[in-house]
Amino acid sequence: MDRRGQLCVGIDPHPGLLAEWGLNDDAAGLERFSRTVVEAVGEQVAALKPQVALYERHGSTGIAVLERLLAECADAGVLSIADAKRGDIGSTMAAYADAWLRDGSPLAADAVTLSPYLGFESLRPALDLAAETGRGVFVLALTSNPEGASVQHTGGPDSRSVAARIVDAAAAENVRPEAGAEPDLGSVGLVVGATVGTALADLDIDLAASRAPLLAPGLGAQGATAADLRRTFAAAYPNVLATSSRGILRAGPDLRSLREAALRTGAELASAR
Repeated sequence: MDRRGQLCVGIDPHPGLLAEWGLNDDAAGLERFSRTVVEAVGEQVAALKPQVALYERHGSTGIAVLERLLAECADAGVLSIADAKRGDIGSTMAAYADAWLRDGSPLAADAVTLSPYLGFESLRPALDLAAETGRGVFVLALTSNPEGASVQHTGGPDSRSVAARIVDAAAAENVRPEAGAEPDLGSVGLVVGATVGTALADLDIDLAASRAPLLAPGLGAQGATAADLRRTFAAAYPNVLATSSRGILRAGPDLRSLREAALRTGAELASAR
């Protein structure tokens, strides 16, 4: 982020977008779409975030494309975030961690998104393996879908909301063992929707204190602007890795148009600081 800015481009090969690009909704179209995004913006943005479900829908051939995409991200020197939203318990969670975070795994990414709704500690296998391999995780904390509030805004016995307790747990993982031993940001990130509005203030959540990288989907096509992000995240704005998918992808398949769309969005994010 220091070198390349605060933009993460989501790689979301929806059937409609594939059609807009003149590509078939099959593995070949998926591969062309994915490689085009890496070629267009892989050397100028902080991260690329493939939506795993849109590869899984093509079965084994889609997963094979995803494996190649993650390897191409590494070759291009751009961080990869597998948007898989995995969450389970025990040996199953350990298997998910092994798939996405183990050195040598064909699906190894620089980070993976996780769902903590079986309890934050259920994520322990992934938290520990990410720390061991130098990777990261982004834990769902406060999403902007209407249904999310029914769980995330709910208070527990201590009157703290579920979302606030997830943030607290991530902050505990990111505590420095000693002064100067770690960079300003920890490796346990949080997913917080770009369009959550006043929810952070309403729920008394201090994101800046968590030392968490903040993956913020919703920039662009979902309605959030860089100015909105600055207002929503306030003091935590420098920690925000803002995600735009359709807002940039619709500029394709022309490489120059994709690059220009990413550059414009990145410049807007920088000007909001």
